[in-house]
Amino acid sequence: MDVARTQAALRLIARGFEELAAALGEAQEEAGEDERTARVIEEWGRRGLTQKEASALFQRHGFAPQTTGGWARGDWVEIRDDGLRYLTAKSHTWLEDRA
Repeated sequence: MDVARTQAALRLIARGFEELAAALGEAQEEAGEDERTARVIEEWGRRGLTQKEASALFQRHGFAPQTTGGWARGDWVEIRDDGLRYLTAKSHTWLEDRA
């Protein structure tokens, strides 16, 4: 099995589901990405979350559960020595600047 191709295919499927969900949600005027991002940061706060908790938080706000990884690559989330995920100063500053 080609793991890289399988991962790429799964990401394409996930994006397709995101687009489908967005199309279905337009009639209900789903919150935009910035609003959902703000809600994630507000709910997360300064506490550490496990991978499972972080994934569930993103899902509750309409993001793919893998979003934590993208945020980590963008320096919005860091994984500390305790194994938990924490929002970085960049995340908190973004939220403060938005207000």
